Amino acid sequence: VQLVESGGGLVQAGGSLRLSCAVTGFTLNRPAIGWFRQAPGKEREGVSCLSTWNDITHYSDSVKGRFTVSADAAKSTVYLQMDNLRPEDTAVYYCGVDLGHSSSYELCKRGPSDWGQGTQVTVSS
Repeated sequence: VQLVESGGGLVQAGGSLRLSCAVTGFTLNRPAIGWFRQAPGKEREGVSCLSTWNDITHYSDSVKGRFTVSADAAKSTVYLQMDNLRPEDTAVYYCGVDLGHSSSYELCKRGPSDWGQGTQVTVSS
């Protein structure tokens, strides 16, 4: 199992970024997969998760309405579209998957079994 994130960078407040997570070792038609973030001095939190087998999503209150998680099984890639970014969204963003039977909600709350290496997102004010 391997997850590789890309797409992070520096953006001004109000701007947009799209993160990508290329996965190998499993197919995107069964597990729950999602995006987590960790800001300096804070715990890692699940922000956007997707159950690929039924397309049910879960978002944290802090990103609801601004972030969108999606998956392209043919490309083995998961995306996080981030709009209307705020300085408090600054963090390292990680892609994570649970190869068991978690729902998107459970994945975001409990965390995944496998992680990517992370990509830095910095939002300037």
